Amino acid sequence: MSYKQELLDKFQQKTAQVCVIGMGYVGLPLAVEFARAGLSVVGLDINEKKCGQINDGQSYIRDIPSEVVTDLVDEGLLRATADYSVLDTVDAAVICVPTPLGKSKDPDISYIVAAADELAGHMHEGMLVVLESTTYPGTTKEILMPRLVGNGYTVGEDVFLAFSPERVDPGNARYATGNIPKVVGGMTPACFEVASALYSTAVDEIVSVSSPATAEMAKILENTFRAVNIGLVNEMAQICHRMGIDIWEVVDAAATKPFGFMPFYPGPGLGGHCIPVDPLYLTWKMRGLGVRTRFIELADTVNAAMPHYVVSRVQDLLNEEGKPLRGARILVLGVAYKADVDDLRESPALLIMQELQERGAQVAYNDPYIEELQVTPAEKMISTALSAELLSWADCVLVHTAHSAYDWEWVGKHARLVFDTRNALDDSVDCRVARL
Repeated sequence: MSYKQELLDKFQQKTAQVCVIGMGYVGLPLAVEFARAGLSVVGLDINEKKCGQINDGQSYIRDIPSEVVTDLVDEGLLRATADYSVLDTVDAAVICVPTPLGKSKDPDISYIVAAADELAGHMHEGMLVVLESTTYPGTTKEILMPRLVGNGYTVGEDVFLAFSPERVDPGNARYATGNIPKVVGGMTPACFEVASALYSTAVDEIVSVSSPATAEMAKILENTFRAVNIGLVNEMAQICHRMGIDIWEVVDAAATKPFGFMPFYPGPGLGGHCIPVDPLYLTWKMRGLGVRTRFIELADTVNAAMPHYVVSRVQDLLNEEGKPLRGARILVLGVAYKADVDDLRESPALLIMQELQERGAQVAYNDPYIEELQVTPAEKMISTALSAELLSWADCVLVHTAHSAYDWEWVGKHARLVFDTRNALDDSVDCRVARL
């Protein structure tokens, strides 16, 4: 029996052992879905605290209830470890490690390289490896494959390699790992067939593409599309403000067109693990080929400047009230990068709060999901309990994240001045409200 057929049989019969490398916002939900499907899953993470939490049946990700983890652990379908030797006996390994940007906005694929180097020492015949981490087109072939075939294995016969981009959307109640279509690109047709069989155990729909590079580029396109359109509407917001036009009304009106328009909304800047980061992977790759990605770079410039624009608007609003920014009391409502999540990655709130402090403002924040944060290496802030007194204390309340837990009517009743970057408050509130 061929290694391909052996793996296909194991996936179909649910006898395969799967390792998910990286137990973060992507890896843990994926591991849970495979375990729910009946596969034996081990999560591999260098963070021993996370491993301990999983083995104790605890979830540290809001979208995954601890009860689900507990049940899977008790059934013997899910466990976690920091020991790479577990790879010696697994049938499939899925890499879900971070791919951040460096300080100069160049890709940092060190986590992929580290995972691949560790994998190389444990590769064995009849093993499938899939990369899910978002990266530039060519990574699977140029970085991963040479490390995994060093023992003379033939890809598509002895071992199998594919790329399948993660599409996690934290806080999305409608779409989760299991019902989001899964794009899969294999190094060979056999690689696609094996990877597709693995994902079919836990995902409703598989989308076939011709190569890992195509799958890598598809992920970049998805997030570049969003980054560019958000950059466009952020610039339109600034234009509308200068012209005395309400951008939110403009977008709502345009969205009534039943074709040719998709609404995007302005905000205080881009946050999260994908949209502010992924398009710049392509920018870096193309720079090496002597090609400029002008749309991407322009959108990044506009979006990256939004936190500074927000601070400038706050300063202008205070000036209109006869108050300088220096010494003013600013309350930031919500610091997560999006509503109803506890994720601070790339959140523009951090830059906004830092700049407000640098300009001499007194800054406090409240977020029901984030108890503390590090604004600067030297300063940690604690979320302040939200009260009528706190709202009235603030010279300006800055709405950064529109968590559904907030009672906006109540906020508007007790605040004096609100700068609303999310269009959360309506016109019926008692206080003065200025919108982005």
